[in-house]
Amino acid sequence: MTSQIKTMLLLGLLTGLLMLLGGAMGGRAGLFFAFGLAMVMNVGSYWYSDKIVLRKYKAQPLSPGDAPHIHRVVEEMAAKAGIPKPRIVLIPQDAPNAFATGRNPENAVVAVTRGIVRMLDPNELKGVLGHELGHIANRDILIQTIAAVLAGAIVFIANMLQWTAIFGGFSRDDDEGGSPLAALLMAFLAPVAATLIQMAISRSREYLADATGARLSDPLALAGALSKLDSASRQVPLEGNPVTENLFIVNPFSGRRAASLFATHPPIEDRIARLRAMAQER
Repeated sequence: MTSQIKTMLLLGLLTGLLMLLGGAMGGRAGLFFAFGLAMVMNVGSYWYSDKIVLRKYKAQPLSPGDAPHIHRVVEEMAAKAGIPKPRIVLIPQDAPNAFATGRNPENAVVAVTRGIVRMLDPNELKGVLGHELGHIANRDILIQTIAAVLAGAIVFIANMLQWTAIFGGFSRDDDEGGSPLAALLMAFLAPVAATLIQMAISRSREYLADATGARLSDPLALAGALSKLDSASRQVPLEGNPVTENLFIVNPFSGRRAASLFATHPPIEDRIARLRAMAQER
């Protein structure tokens, strides 16, 4: 199953879960209100999250004069991917990592840390930059925002459903209402399911960005970069908020050892194996 198809199926699951909770609430009004509130919150995040995260990490513009190699390869790969050349910024931290942000390809930014520029050789760095351009070309910020909108609405409705079930808003075992116990169980399980689905979408998009980056650069160079970055991230953790971990090419807070189902990134070993398989197919 391709990453694109998997993403669409997972978004469909989120939508179905939202509709299920809306039905449990007993009417469309509550569903529309909760969905509208989640939409406002998450669309606001979609428009301004890039500015917030760049400010959080004290990102500074990286000029062509300071990094001619980076600007040259980004310009070449952006043209190959059919997108405008994104802005490039430097995060003044020694932890080696990178991420892409921006609401669309016309407003995209690629951020690299001081550590990644120093650690990787030019080909490996090109592979990382290709991965980030893959996120931009595949419009992953938009897809992650849609997932966040749906998950946010699910959590909000689940909270409402919990209070409704606890305080007797349901008539017991009749045709108009449902079992309060069943509603309460659904209210507790739905946010967990939404989180699992959202994390699965994030992992799927990482695989797709790896594949796109491999086509734009060299799959073996990207595989080598991932191996180095995974090892280094455990030794030199990033100074920042774990909420932003899904942005980065490798988990910058890997010491947390999250369960695989709740992980925002696929296992590095799997990513490297896929990239090596792509290299053999060339």
